[in-house]
Amino acid sequence: MSNIDETGIALEDEVEGAGFDPSTREMLDQAAEYSYDLHSGQDTFREEHPGDFWSIQVENVHKTFGTNSVLNGLNLGIPEGMITVILGPSGTGKSVLIKHLIGLMFPDEGQILVHGDSVSKMRMSKLLEMRRKFGILFQDGALFGSMNLYDNVAFPLRQHTDLSEAQIHDIVFERLADVGLIGAETRGPAEISGGMRKRAGFARALVLEPEIVMFDEPDSGLDPVRTALLCGLIKEMHTRHGGTYIVITHDIASARQIGEYIAVLWKGRIVEAGGAETMFDSKNPFVRQFLGRRVEGPLGME
Repeated sequence: MSNIDETGIALEDEVEGAGFDPSTREMLDQAAEYSYDLHSGQDTFREEHPGDFWSIQVENVHKTFGTNSVLNGLNLGIPEGMITVILGPSGTGKSVLIKHLIGLMFPDEGQILVHGDSVSKMRMSKLLEMRRKFGILFQDGALFGSMNLYDNVAFPLRQHTDLSEAQIHDIVFERLADVGLIGAETRGPAEISGGMRKRAGFARALVLEPEIVMFDEPDSGLDPVRTALLCGLIKEMHTRHGGTYIVITHDIASARQIGEYIAVLWKGRIVEAGGAETMFDSKNPFVRQFLGRRVEGPLGME
Protein backbone atom coordinates (compact mmCIF):
# COMPACT_ATOMS: atom_id res chain seq x y z
CA MET A 1 0.00 0.00 0.00
CA SER A 2 1.07 3.58 -0.55
CA ASN A 3 -0.90 6.75 0.24
CA ILE A 4 -4.61 7.29 0.82
CA ASP A 5 -6.52 9.45 -1.67
CA GLU A 6 -9.11 12.04 -0.73
CA THR A 7 -11.95 9.58 -1.27
CA GLY A 8 -10.66 7.25 1.42
CA ILE A 9 -9.39 4.38 -0.75
CA ALA A 10 -5.79 3.27 -0.54
CA LEU A 11 -3.78 3.88 -3.68
CA GLU A 12 -1.74 0.80 -4.57
CA ASP A 13 1.66 1.00 -6.22
CA GLU A 14 0.62 -1.71 -8.66
CA VAL A 15 -2.65 -3.17 -9.84
CA GLU A 16 -2.34 -6.92 -9.50
CA GLY A 17 -3.27 -9.09 -12.45
CA ALA A 18 -6.16 -11.48 -12.33
CA GLY A 19 -4.73 -14.71 -10.89
CA PHE A 20 -7.11 -17.66 -10.78
CA ASP A 21 -7.15 -20.18 -7.95
CA PRO A 22 -7.56 -23.91 -8.80
CA SER A 23 -11.33 -23.90 -8.22
CA THR A 24 -11.80 -20.98 -10.64
CA ARG A 25 -9.65 -22.65 -13.27
CA GLU A 26 -11.74 -25.79 -12.88
CA MET A 27 -14.90 -23.74 -13.46
CA LEU A 28 -13.40 -22.21 -16.60
CA ASP A 29 -12.53 -25.67 -17.89
CA GLN A 30 -16.10 -26.71 -17.21
CA ALA A 31 -17.39 -23.64 -19.05
CA ALA A 32 -15.36 -24.65 -22.09
CA GLU A 33 -17.32 -27.91 -22.22
CA TYR A 34 -20.50 -25.87 -22.69
CA SER A 35 -19.16 -24.21 -25.83
CA TYR A 36 -21.61 -23.10 -28.47
CA ASP A 37 -21.52 -22.02 -32.09
CA LEU A 38 -22.05 -18.30 -31.82
CA HIS A 39 -22.27 -17.68 -35.53
CA SER A 40 -24.92 -20.25 -36.40
CA GLY A 41 -26.85 -19.64 -33.19
CA GLN A 42 -26.98 -23.37 -32.46
CA ASP A 43 -26.28 -23.49 -28.75
CA THR A 44 -24.98 -26.64 -27.05
CA PHE A 45 -24.63 -25.33 -23.52
CA ARG A 46 -27.68 -27.08 -22.04
CA GLU A 47 -27.38 -28.24 -18.45
CA GLU A 48 -28.65 -31.45 -16.94
CA HIS A 49 -30.05 -29.41 -14.05
CA PRO A 50 -30.81 -25.84 -15.29
CA GLY A 51 -29.27 -23.13 -13.17
CA ASP A 52 -26.54 -25.28 -11.59
CA PHE A 53 -23.66 -23.92 -13.65
CA TRP A 54 -25.02 -20.92 -15.56
CA SER A 55 -26.54 -18.12 -13.51
CA ILE A 56 -28.04 -16.69 -16.70
CA GLN A 57 -28.50 -18.10 -20.19
CA VAL A 58 -29.41 -15.95 -23.17
CA GLU A 59 -30.71 -18.13 -25.98
CA ASN A 60 -30.99 -16.86 -29.56
CA VAL A 61 -32.39 -13.48 -28.46
CA HIS A 62 -33.58 -10.97 -31.06
CA LYS A 63 -34.76 -7.43 -30.35
CA THR A 64 -35.76 -4.83 -32.93
CA PHE A 65 -36.92 -1.24 -32.50
CA GLY A 66 -38.66 -0.14 -35.68
CA THR A 67 -36.15 -0.84 -38.45
CA ASN A 68 -33.20 -0.96 -36.03
CA SER A 69 -32.20 -4.52 -35.15
CA VAL A 70 -30.25 -4.33 -31.86
CA LEU A 71 -29.90 -7.95 -30.71
CA ASN A 72 -29.45 -10.43 -33.54
CA GLY A 73 -29.65 -13.99 -32.30
CA LEU A 74 -27.56 -13.38 -29.18
CA ASN A 75 -26.36 -16.44 -27.24
CA LEU A 76 -24.58 -16.03 -23.91
CA GLY A 77 -23.95 -17.96 -20.72
CA ILE A 78 -23.04 -16.21 -17.45
CA PRO A 79 -21.17 -18.68 -15.18
CA GLU A 80 -22.32 -18.97 -11.58
CA GLY A 81 -20.06 -17.47 -8.93
CA MET A 82 -17.61 -15.71 -11.22
CA ILE A 83 -16.87 -12.20 -12.52
CA THR A 84 -18.06 -12.07 -16.12
CA VAL A 85 -17.14 -9.06 -18.25
CA ILE A 86 -19.28 -8.27 -21.30
CA LEU A 87 -17.22 -6.09 -23.60
CA GLY A 88 -18.17 -4.29 -26.75
CA PRO A 89 -17.94 -1.00 -28.64
CA SER A 90 -20.50 1.72 -28.05
CA GLY A 91 -23.85 1.12 -29.74
CA THR A 92 -23.61 -2.67 -29.90
CA GLY A 93 -26.57 -3.49 -27.65
CA LYS A 94 -25.03 -3.61 -24.17
CA SER A 95 -27.69 -1.44 -22.51
CA VAL A 96 -30.52 -3.31 -24.22
CA LEU A 97 -29.00 -6.61 -23.05
CA ILE A 98 -28.93 -5.37 -19.44
CA LYS A 99 -32.66 -4.54 -19.56
CA HIS A 100 -33.40 -8.00 -20.91
CA LEU A 101 -31.41 -9.73 -18.16
CA ILE A 102 -33.53 -8.14 -15.42
CA GLY A 103 -36.86 -8.34 -17.22
CA LEU A 104 -37.33 -4.66 -18.06
CA MET A 105 -37.49 -5.67 -21.73
CA PHE A 106 -38.51 -8.95 -23.32
CA PRO A 107 -37.11 -10.45 -26.51
CA ASP A 108 -38.99 -10.55 -29.80
CA GLU A 109 -37.56 -14.06 -30.22
CA GLY A 110 -35.56 -16.34 -27.96
CA GLN A 111 -35.49 -16.39 -24.17
CA ILE A 112 -33.56 -15.39 -21.05
CA LEU A 113 -33.15 -17.97 -18.30
CA VAL A 114 -32.21 -16.89 -14.77
CA HIS A 115 -31.22 -19.93 -12.71
CA GLY A 116 -33.12 -22.05 -15.21
CA ASP A 117 -36.37 -20.03 -15.19
CA SER A 118 -37.58 -18.22 -18.31
CA VAL A 119 -37.94 -14.50 -17.57
CA SER A 120 -40.50 -13.81 -20.29
CA LYS A 121 -42.78 -16.60 -18.99
CA MET A 122 -42.85 -15.32 -15.40
CA ARG A 123 -45.95 -13.85 -13.84
CA MET A 124 -45.43 -10.37 -12.43
CA SER A 125 -45.09 -11.63 -8.83
CA LYS A 126 -42.42 -14.12 -9.90
CA LEU A 127 -40.69 -11.48 -12.02
CA LEU A 128 -40.50 -9.08 -9.07
CA GLU A 129 -39.11 -11.88 -6.92
CA MET A 130 -36.53 -12.69 -9.61
CA ARG A 131 -35.40 -9.05 -9.81
CA ARG A 132 -34.56 -9.17 -6.10
CA LYS A 133 -31.76 -11.57 -7.02
CA PHE A 134 -30.03 -8.62 -8.69
CA GLY A 135 -28.07 -5.72 -7.31
CA ILE A 136 -27.25 -3.09 -9.92
CA LEU A 137 -24.61 -0.38 -9.99
CA PHE A 138 -25.62 2.16 -12.63
CA GLN A 139 -23.19 4.39 -14.50
CA ASP A 140 -23.56 7.43 -12.24
CA GLY A 141 -24.54 5.55 -9.08
CA ALA A 142 -28.21 6.58 -9.57
CA LEU A 143 -28.41 7.97 -6.05
CA PHE A 144 -31.42 9.94 -4.81
CA GLY A 145 -30.30 13.57 -4.74
CA SER A 146 -32.61 14.44 -1.84
CA MET A 147 -31.12 11.76 0.45
CA ASN A 148 -27.76 11.51 2.16
CA LEU A 149 -25.58 8.45 1.57
CA TYR A 150 -26.89 6.63 4.62
CA ASP A 151 -30.51 6.93 3.51
CA ASN A 152 -29.61 6.02 -0.08
CA VAL A 153 -28.01 2.77 1.05
CA ALA A 154 -30.82 2.09 3.57
CA PHE A 155 -33.56 2.64 0.99
CA PRO A 156 -33.78 -0.96 -0.37
CA LEU A 157 -33.86 -2.36 3.17
CA ARG A 158 -36.70 -0.05 4.14
CA GLN A 159 -38.62 -0.86 0.96
CA HIS A 160 -38.16 -4.62 0.80
CA THR A 161 -37.62 -5.87 4.36
CA ASP A 162 -39.23 -5.68 7.79
CA LEU A 163 -35.96 -5.03 9.57
CA SER A 164 -35.86 -2.61 12.48
CA GLU A 165 -34.00 0.68 12.13
CA ALA A 166 -31.32 -0.65 14.49
CA GLN A 167 -30.78 -3.67 12.20
CA ILE A 168 -30.78 -1.43 9.12
CA HIS A 169 -28.20 0.82 10.79
CA ASP A 170 -25.82 -2.09 11.33
CA ILE A 171 -26.18 -3.37 7.75
CA VAL A 172 -25.78 0.08 6.19
CA PHE A 173 -22.62 0.84 8.14
CA GLU A 174 -21.20 -2.57 7.26
CA ARG A 175 -21.75 -1.90 3.54
CA LEU A 176 -20.40 1.66 3.82
CA ALA A 177 -17.32 0.25 5.54
CA ASP A 178 -16.93 -2.27 2.70
CA VAL A 179 -16.60 0.55 0.17
CA GLY A 180 -14.58 2.97 2.33
CA LEU A 181 -17.30 5.54 2.98
CA ILE A 182 -17.48 5.58 6.77
CA GLY A 183 -17.55 9.23 7.78
CA ALA A 184 -19.35 10.31 4.60
CA GLU A 185 -22.76 8.89 5.48
CA THR A 186 -24.37 12.29 6.21
CA ARG A 187 -23.20 13.88 2.96
CA GLY A 188 -25.46 14.23 -0.08
CA PRO A 189 -24.63 12.98 -3.60
CA ALA A 190 -23.91 16.55 -4.77
CA GLU A 191 -21.27 16.95 -2.04
CA ILE A 192 -19.05 14.05 -3.06
CA SER A 193 -16.91 13.03 -6.02
CA GLY A 194 -18.02 10.82 -8.89
CA GLY A 195 -15.93 7.95 -7.58
CA MET A 196 -17.56 8.21 -4.16
CA ARG A 197 -21.02 8.24 -5.76
CA LYS A 198 -20.18 5.02 -7.58
CA ARG A 199 -18.97 3.42 -4.37
CA ALA A 200 -22.14 4.50 -2.57
CA GLY A 201 -24.13 2.95 -5.42
CA PHE A 202 -22.06 -0.21 -5.01
CA ALA A 203 -22.88 -0.31 -1.28
CA ARG A 204 -26.59 0.04 -2.10
CA ALA A 205 -26.33 -2.71 -4.74
CA LEU A 206 -24.94 -5.09 -2.09
CA VAL A 207 -27.25 -4.18 0.77
CA LEU A 208 -29.87 -6.89 0.08
CA GLU A 209 -27.15 -9.53 -0.39
CA PRO A 210 -28.09 -10.24 -4.03
CA GLU A 211 -27.09 -13.42 -5.81
CA ILE A 212 -26.17 -11.49 -8.96
CA VAL A 213 -24.55 -8.04 -9.06
CA MET A 214 -24.53 -6.14 -12.35
CA PHE A 215 -22.29 -3.16 -13.15
CA ASP A 216 -23.31 -0.87 -16.02
CA GLU A 217 -20.15 0.85 -17.31
CA PRO A 218 -18.67 1.26 -13.80
CA ASP A 219 -15.60 3.00 -15.26
CA SER A 220 -17.68 5.71 -16.98
CA GLY A 221 -16.48 9.19 -16.00
CA LEU A 222 -13.54 7.98 -13.92
CA ASP A 223 -9.87 8.61 -14.57
CA PRO A 224 -7.62 5.53 -15.07
CA VAL A 225 -6.38 5.46 -11.47
CA ARG A 226 -9.85 5.58 -9.92
CA THR A 227 -11.09 3.07 -12.50
CA ALA A 228 -8.35 0.70 -11.33
CA LEU A 229 -9.26 1.36 -7.70
CA LEU A 230 -12.95 0.67 -8.34
CA CYS A 231 -12.07 -2.54 -10.17
CA GLY A 232 -9.91 -3.55 -7.23
CA LEU A 233 -12.88 -2.94 -4.94
CA ILE A 234 -15.12 -5.05 -7.19
CA LYS A 235 -12.64 -7.94 -6.96
CA GLU A 236 -12.35 -7.55 -3.20
CA MET A 237 -16.12 -7.53 -2.65
CA HIS A 238 -16.55 -10.54 -4.91
CA THR A 239 -13.93 -12.44 -2.94
CA ARG A 240 -15.57 -11.43 0.34
CA HIS A 241 -19.25 -11.88 -0.51
CA GLY A 242 -19.26 -14.29 -3.46
CA GLY A 243 -22.08 -14.37 -5.97
CA THR A 244 -22.17 -13.78 -9.71
CA TYR A 245 -20.84 -10.44 -10.94
CA ILE A 246 -21.57 -9.10 -14.43
CA VAL A 247 -19.57 -6.09 -15.60
CA ILE A 248 -20.75 -4.33 -18.78
CA THR A 249 -18.00 -2.14 -20.21
CA HIS A 250 -15.91 -1.15 -23.20
CA ASP A 251 -12.78 -0.59 -21.11
CA ILE A 252 -10.11 -3.17 -21.93
CA ALA A 253 -8.00 -2.38 -18.86
CA SER A 254 -10.97 -3.08 -16.57
CA ALA A 255 -11.66 -6.37 -18.31
CA ARG A 256 -8.03 -7.41 -17.97
CA GLN A 257 -7.95 -6.48 -14.27
CA ILE A 258 -11.12 -8.19 -13.06
CA GLY A 259 -12.48 -10.47 -15.79
CA GLU A 260 -12.55 -14.19 -15.13
CA TYR A 261 -14.98 -14.99 -17.96
CA ILE A 262 -15.17 -12.56 -20.90
CA ALA A 263 -17.77 -12.22 -23.67
CA VAL A 264 -17.27 -9.85 -26.59
CA LEU A 265 -20.44 -8.29 -28.06
CA TRP A 266 -20.60 -6.76 -31.53
CA LYS A 267 -23.56 -5.95 -33.77
CA GLY A 268 -26.00 -7.57 -31.38
CA ARG A 269 -24.24 -10.92 -31.09
CA ILE A 270 -21.55 -12.50 -28.95
CA VAL A 271 -18.53 -12.89 -31.20
CA GLU A 272 -16.62 -15.07 -28.74
CA ALA A 273 -16.68 -15.94 -25.03
CA GLY A 274 -14.35 -17.78 -22.69
CA GLY A 275 -11.83 -17.53 -19.88
CA ALA A 276 -9.86 -14.30 -19.74
CA GLU A 277 -6.51 -15.86 -20.67
CA THR A 278 -8.07 -17.57 -23.68
CA MET A 279 -9.86 -14.43 -24.84
CA PHE A 280 -6.79 -12.20 -24.69
CA ASP A 281 -5.05 -14.78 -26.89
CA SER A 282 -7.99 -15.12 -29.31
CA LYS A 283 -7.43 -15.68 -33.01
CA ASN A 284 -10.80 -14.12 -33.93
CA PRO A 285 -10.05 -10.99 -36.04
CA PHE A 286 -12.57 -8.76 -34.26
CA VAL A 287 -11.65 -9.96 -30.76
CA ARG A 288 -7.95 -9.52 -31.49
CA GLN A 289 -8.54 -6.01 -32.80
CA PHE A 290 -10.82 -4.92 -29.97
CA LEU A 291 -8.93 -6.43 -27.03
CA GLY A 292 -5.60 -5.46 -28.57
CA ARG A 293 -6.72 -1.89 -29.38
CA ARG A 294 -5.54 -2.30 -32.96
CA VAL A 295 -6.37 -0.08 -35.91
CA GLU A 296 -6.38 -2.92 -38.42
CA GLY A 297 -9.45 -5.16 -38.34
CA PRO A 298 -13.17 -5.39 -39.06
CA LEU A 299 -14.17 -2.60 -36.62
CA GLY A 300 -14.14 0.81 -38.25
CA MET A 301 -15.44 4.30 -37.44
CA GLU A 302 -18.98 3.58 -38.61
